[in-house]
Amino acid sequence: MSSYQFRADPAADETAPVIFLFHGTGGDENQFFELAGQLLPGVRRVAPRGDVSEQGALRYFRRTGEGVYDMEDLARRTAAMAQFVREQAGASSQVIGLGYSNGANILASVQFSAPELFDKAVLMHPLIPFAPPPANFAGREVLITAGRRDPIAPAGATQQLADYFEANGAETKLAWHEGGHELRQDELTAIQAFL
Repeated sequence: MSSYQFRADPAADETAPVIFLFHGTGGDENQFFELAGQLLPGVRRVAPRGDVSEQGALRYFRRTGEGVYDMEDLARRTAAMAQFVREQAGASSQVIGLGYSNGANILASVQFSAPELFDKAVLMHPLIPFAPPPANFAGREVLITAGRRDPIAPAGATQQLADYFEANGAETKLAWHEGGHELRQDELTAIQAFL
C-alpha cells in the first residue's frame, strides 16, 4: 500500500465514479475537496496530500528551481502516485483527475506513465518542461486551463502540452483566460462543462 496522507469520501459504491484531486504548491488535501463536490455532486472524492516540503510548502515532487524538475524524484513519485490511484480507484466505473499547478504536473506525469488510468483529466495551469513519451490516449478526455499571461506556466508550453495530448489520441480541450497563474471563474465554468 502507498503511504500518502489523503482525504476521501467513504466508498458507498465501489463501482461509482471517483475523482482524484491534486493541490497546488502550498495547498493540501482540502484545497479542491468542496469544489469537487459542487462540480460533481455524488462522485467519490480522493485527495492525496503532497509529501514533499519546499520550505514548508507541500508539493508532489522536488524541483531545483522554478520550472526545473528533479527528474529522478519525479519518476519515483509518479510511480508511487500511479500505485496510489490504482489502489484507491479499485473497481470504479470512471476515474477522473483534477490538478492545479504542481498538482496538474503530477497528474500529467502519471498520465504519461499510465495512459489507461484516467478516463478524464483536468489540468489547471500545468507546466511540463520536457518532452513526454508517446502514449495512447484513445478514448480519453483532457481539459487544460491556463492564463495567457501566466509567468509560471508560459502559454507556449501549455499549447505544446495540448498538442501532445491531441497528437496521442486524447480528445483535448484548451480553455484560456486573459490572466496569470490564478484560477478564474470562466475557468471553473469550463471545468464544470467538461465534467
